[in-house]
Amino acid sequence: MTEKKKILMLATGGTIASKATERGLVPELHGKELLKGLEDLQEICRLDTLEVCSLDSTNMTWKHWLLLEEAIESHYEAYDGFVICHGTDTMAYTASALSYLIQNPGKPIVLTGSQKPITQEITDAKRNLRDSIAAAMDEGCRGVQIVFNGQMIAGTRAKKVKSFSFDAFTSINFPVLGVVQNGRVIRYVEEPEPAGEPVFFRRVHPKVFLLKLVPGMEPGILEPIFREFDCIIVESFGVGGIPDSIAEEFFRQLQQFKPEEKILIMTTQVTYEGSDVGVYEVGKRIREQFRFLEAYDMTLEAVYTKIMWILGIGGLTFEEIEKLFYRKIHFDITAQPGI
Repeated sequence: MTEKKKILMLATGGTIASKATERGLVPELHGKELLKGLEDLQEICRLDTLEVCSLDSTNMTWKHWLLLEEAIESHYEAYDGFVICHGTDTMAYTASALSYLIQNPGKPIVLTGSQKPITQEITDAKRNLRDSIAAAMDEGCRGVQIVFNGQMIAGTRAKKVKSFSFDAFTSINFPVLGVVQNGRVIRYVEEPEPAGEPVFFRRVHPKVFLLKLVPGMEPGILEPIFREFDCIIVESFGVGGIPDSIAEEFFRQLQQFKPEEKILIMTTQVTYEGSDVGVYEVGKRIREQFRFLEAYDMTLEAVYTKIMWILGIGGLTFEEIEKLFYRKIHFDITAQPGI
């Protein structure tokens, strides 16, 4: 008889674990309570639970990413796969962060949640849990991914695009890895075999700021941002550029630092197809004067968490930071310079 696979479900709160209160939905259910009504799953696998935290995912921070990394690392040898129950609002950030904190895993690390609490009569929670456990048991599944509404999405490519609908997540600039139908995993993208043992990282660098450009932005906001943060991600318009309204002060601030002292990353507010800063004059002028990183077709969530992981290593030159940023990790980037 084939031995049952051992799956560890890590509970973090979120809508899936919420109950209705006078203050609104509040995560109150523990991991074992989420499995009520799903007892048949124990017939196909050994399913254990672990409480990591109990939060609305709005309150998730980089500290909770590290708690999840630590929990998976400490239980890695004992289980065949991991399912993380998580709130949907910041799930894509956590999935991206874990993709960098846990590299080269040979086992599946699946994040899921729901748009409706599992206690409600009409809910997507039970389906998402069943699909996630099916993915966590699949022989060809490895690495961090989100399983939601039957889709399997690479952790570095996922984005929440709907507030209430059950098909809340999509894969950005990359195909879905596969689907789960009636408990059966159908793969579209084959995940490469791990080259060696998994590598776990226990640090991130949180001093990263996202500057979202708006028309007519005033330059006065720049000085405190450059003073307080070690990396500035500019979410610009279209394919990328710095508008005239802030260009002079932006360049003045940037000139005070070496490239590795103040990392600049250019990305775009446009969801699909990525950035290309050199197309227009507003972008080309910064390329001619400064060394910076460009997101190309990466998601914002991947850009934000990847640079936090890189800077968490510490003591790197700009060239080393650049090389790591453009290294493809779990499908996170396809369009990139020849570095």
